[in-house]
Amino acid sequence: MALTQSVVDAVCEHAAGRRVHSVRLEIGALCAVVPDAMTFCFELATEGTLADGARLEVDMRPGEARCRSCDTIFAVNDLILLCHCGSADVEVTAGRDLKILSMEVS
Repeated sequence: MALTQSVVDAVCEHAAGRRVHSVRLEIGALCAVVPDAMTFCFELATEGTLADGARLEVDMRPGEARCRSCDTIFAVNDLILLCHCGSADVEVTAGRDLKILSMEVS
């Protein structure tokens, strides 16, 4: 809920007094955010704000990592960071971020 509240606060601040109709987020697969839970919390967090009744669209972005042993770049969908070569010496390069991509206001 705290994460969703932060998103709603940022959206309402950037709306600058205008009504918010929709918000589009990009969430990395490694953020441990459940889209249905985020949608439920969004409805609660927007009550009585400029975003009350706004539609939330969530785009999930897959995780990506680079193996430091074999230099392979591979997709990561959970927190088990293991390269196909067997190495656990990997660097996560994508999938840990949450971005507000756009919002529709009037």
